[in-house]
Amino acid sequence: MVKELSTEDKILDAARRIFVSKGFNGCTSREIANEAGMNVALVNYHFKSKGNLFDIIVSSILKDFSLSIFEIMKSDMPLMHKTRIMIEKEYEFLSKHPEIPSFIVGELGKKDKNFFDCLQFSELFQEANILSQIQEAQEKGEMIRIDFVSIMLLVMSNCHFPFMAKPMIQTIHSIDDSSYKEYLMIHKQYVTEMIVNYLFPNKNKN
Repeated sequence: MVKELSTEDKILDAARRIFVSKGFNGCTSREIANEAGMNVALVNYHFKSKGNLFDIIVSSILKDFSLSIFEIMKSDMPLMHKTRIMIEKEYEFLSKHPEIPSFIVGELGKKDKNFFDCLQFSELFQEANILSQIQEAQEKGEMIRIDFVSIMLLVMSNCHFPFMAKPMIQTIHSIDDSSYKEYLMIHKQYVTEMIVNYLFPNKNKN
């Protein structure tokens, strides 16, 4: 038997759909209430305001978007293999939620609050010990000398942009949704090999 969602969960589900589709300024609490199938007073009773509800939704999205990656970072697998898996996870998540990168980029700049602060990324990076692993690999000559910010930019730009650019690429090349999904799967392989070969140029040397 499928458990019925609570009132709060129904509101959160509706808010996520509306916010991701229209952004914070593009919708009202009443629209969210209508999407959830209830009145606006009930939404305000549970979440106080649209702003507070938005904060909860964005924090939840960022956690979904990042915590699985940190689990990989914390693992004992070799760094090169870890890099491959992280790219795989990025594409897996974005294939299920292709609207998320554009939503995050578009909305974070409009709010004063830094949502990344609540996720305590610095502590997560330290716990994962990824920075030490990168430094060790570089000292051994297994990985090129490159800082962690540049690594994140390299991975994120190549993983996120293909999903953000979908409308433009489809229009220019007259590609339907099904064909574009196939291109993304092929592109994932190109991206993986390109990044791994760049970061670990000596991987095939004894």
